[in-house]
Amino acid sequence: MLKQSLQLRQSQRLAMTPQLRQAIRLLQLSTLELRQEINEALESNMMLELADEDGSEDAEPDQSAGQQQDAAGEDPELPDELPVDAHWEDIYEPPAGPATSKDSDWDPIQQAGNAEAGLREHLSWQTEFAHFSPTDMAIATALIDAIDDDGYLHEDLDTIRASLPPALAVDPDEVEAVLHRLQCLDPPGVFARDPAECLRLQLRDMDDTDGTVALARDLVDQHLEAVASGDMGQLAKRTGASEAALARAVSLIRTLDPHPGSRLSNPPTEYITPDVFVFRGERGWEVALNPATTPRLRINPLYSSLAGEVRSEQDSQTLRDHTREARWFIKSLQSRNQTLLQVARRIVERQQDFLEHGEEAMKPMILREIAEAVEMHESTISRVTTRKYMHTPRGIFEFKYFFSSHVSTADGGECSATAIHAIIRRLIAGENPRRPLSDSKLTNMISEQGINVARRTVAKYREAMGIPSSSDRRNTF
Repeated sequence: MLKQSLQLRQSQRLAMTPQLRQAIRLLQLSTLELRQEINEALESNMMLELADEDGSEDAEPDQSAGQQQDAAGEDPELPDELPVDAHWEDIYEPPAGPATSKDSDWDPIQQAGNAEAGLREHLSWQTEFAHFSPTDMAIATALIDAIDDDGYLHEDLDTIRASLPPALAVDPDEVEAVLHRLQCLDPPGVFARDPAECLRLQLRDMDDTDGTVALARDLVDQHLEAVASGDMGQLAKRTGASEAALARAVSLIRTLDPHPGSRLSNPPTEYITPDVFVFRGERGWEVALNPATTPRLRINPLYSSLAGEVRSEQDSQTLRDHTREARWFIKSLQSRNQTLLQVARRIVERQQDFLEHGEEAMKPMILREIAEAVEMHESTISRVTTRKYMHTPRGIFEFKYFFSSHVSTADGGECSATAIHAIIRRLIAGENPRRPLSDSKLTNMISEQGINVARRTVAKYREAMGIPSSSDRRNTF
């Protein structure tokens, strides 16, 4: 029979406090997300503000300046008409904005590029000048909606015709006729149903002075697979053309764009802001936080001084709550920056050879090594290294780029998979185009450098880098 009893035990456990949850959440945010989080905190917490660049405290508010601002905010007395010899700017103050501010970084060319219309908008704009009838315009709109981002029409015409309103009573020949008209739009090759038709549409309107275009059309229609494989002997046997004529025709085909809509469907460029800078200093390689991504925050001194003068208990409690939350947020930011800097320094210490000599000198490294060096958990290191970037003399890299698996070497050491990637790229870049290196040959050449790597590993790395096989890389021209 079990008896009830009281026992006293001592144990340690980590309590997930609100401060700890906030620190962990800030740690896994990217630079853009952190900037948004800081802006939201500044807007929601009146006790939180940005510190001056020199770290000095704000002076007491100037009453005269406030009066001048109030006076400036009043509408000035404006004349009914401007003198003939006067300018608009002499009377009216120009509005502050990106287009008029001299100190702004607003770039009209970049703004125009960001507002560039996509492929479907570009095609719809052209159809407005094509004098389509209402029925043909409905068909054209359905066809434009059916293409993919590369400009291809993979949907069946009967399916597109069935999606049109029954009241239009569209015939299949009408859909085909509108499709042919749309295939004349810019960019050339859009609305093709397969790659051969896409290339054929681009060759359709080219001038043919020496028969090269006609031969290129024949190659696209009948021998596209042989062109892709680069088998000149087979092409010469099938077409009866000379090697020089085939070389000109194949070169012309290679100038065509098999994805005509991609250049109008690309998303806007996303710029990366590095979290830390790596540079060579007097004591070797040094790491510093990017000041643009680590703004200095502080408690508002004016509101803090008023906390003791507030008589209302509710207002006093509100000020105390905001002050406590502001201090937690500042402490969490400091903890994030210290952890980020600490991890970056350990990575740089481990990968000094990469900074000195490049990718082929990259050392294998795993998260556990850095976690043990900074005495943190691997999950914390994973959060720190995700979407955090390091600016080095060799470029900007994500923290995770420096972590890779290893392959054993002949002397019992280890070689990074990133280094093997670089070696494969270097060997292939220096190969003879007429006799490209096979995976077996690459394996032997890498083994001669003392790195034990299997042929299937070389093939896997080559495919991961998007490099074709030796048969596809062979250039017989």
